[in-house]
Amino acid sequence: MRDRVKEQFELAAASYDEQRRGLIPCYDDFYGSAMYAAWTDASEPRILELGAGTGLLSGMFRRKYLQANLTLMDFSSSMLAKAEQRFLDDVKVQLVEGDMTQMLPEGEYDLIVSSLAIHHLTHENKKKLFRRIRQNLAAGGRFVNADQAAAESPLFDELYRQQWLKEIYDGRVSKEAADASVRRRAEDINAKASEQLKWMREAGFSHADCVYKFREFTVFCAM
Repeated sequence: MRDRVKEQFELAAASYDEQRRGLIPCYDDFYGSAMYAAWTDASEPRILELGAGTGLLSGMFRRKYLQANLTLMDFSSSMLAKAEQRFLDDVKVQLVEGDMTQMLPEGEYDLIVSSLAIHHLTHENKKKLFRRIRQNLAAGGRFVNADQAAAESPLFDELYRQQWLKEIYDGRVSKEAADASVRRRAEDINAKASEQLKWMREAGFSHADCVYKFREFTVFCAM
């Protein structure tokens, strides 16, 4: 399954950023809530983004934290090539090609963040990843995950899906882009928000909450 997911994102890399706004109906609130939740008072925060893709989220962090040391990890070389272009000549950015289910870059981080990546993992790998993230956070650090979550009821899952399909086929993105997104989402392994909060607490986080939710688009914060 992970090979299929990787292949889909390799194919999407070239036009991923410009399509994302059209494919996420709550784009501004979704990312805005993640940025608001990912707060630190470190003067030169160490920030790790998992499943970083083209570096869209890390680009937002670079604008918020001008002195941040950014580490971007992804398993797609094509996505990281786009990220490299985004951060050209930025000496405080490190790109790491790797599988977050196997390891995380060494060191402690003030913020560990992710967007629309962790829902691709099996539930068991989500649990293991949450434990690794907790271990790699510095004292007082935060984990912020802007992702997809399953509804608490299958009925709402279907309602959310049908509404999303209506929106992405209304012309805001090309039919080809909409079709590609539908194929990618066929590989999703969404977990309920309540399940993910439970797994974060079991991983050792003292505090965890869902700080934003619009249908399946959900932002979690744990510390």
